[in-house]
Amino acid sequence: MADERPGDITLLLRRMDAGDAAAQEVLYVTIQGQLRELANDFVRGQPAEATLGTTALVNEAYLRLAGGPEGEWKDRRHFFAVAAMAMRSVLVDHARRKRAAKRGGDMERVPLDGLAAPFEERAGDLLDLDEALDELAALHARVAKVVELRFFGGLTCAEAGKVLGVSTATVEREWEFARAWLRERLG
Repeated sequence: MADERPGDITLLLRRMDAGDAAAQEVLYVTIQGQLRELANDFVRGQPAEATLGTTALVNEAYLRLAGGPEGEWKDRRHFFAVAAMAMRSVLVDHARRKRAAKRGGDMERVPLDGLAAPFEERAGDLLDLDEALDELAALHARVAKVVELRFFGGLTCAEAGKVLGVSTATVEREWEFARAWLRERLG
């Protein structure tokens, strides 16, 4: 272990899984900036009242991650993929609470800026996207996971392939299929 860096995320995740409580604090300090960048991608361009701010999103997502079951982190990429899914979950829960609070009015729209390629020019509704991804997961679980890793996790096709244990070409094909399916479903 002498050649491992103290801030190495994979090492910190392994130390956390082994029960090292101090590793969790070091991990948060180490990844806080990266989590903020990821959260910024989610909230960029949205009205302040539409969603949580970056800091609140990072904090809520990290609390979900830290409170989750131990021993499941494969590496840094896997952690950030799960972190992105936690952020999605936090945003969807927040949007649902806002909708429920409206007392029967129209559903609150939460635009998603930055959805890859064909979705970049159009803001979608977070709840509609979440529902569509649930439908896609029921039909093609791995394809839905590709969307989560690519869109919510910000992973490349190669990185997503490593997380899923499939080739980059498989991820690219499934990403193209998912984009077409989502375009049809959300269009």
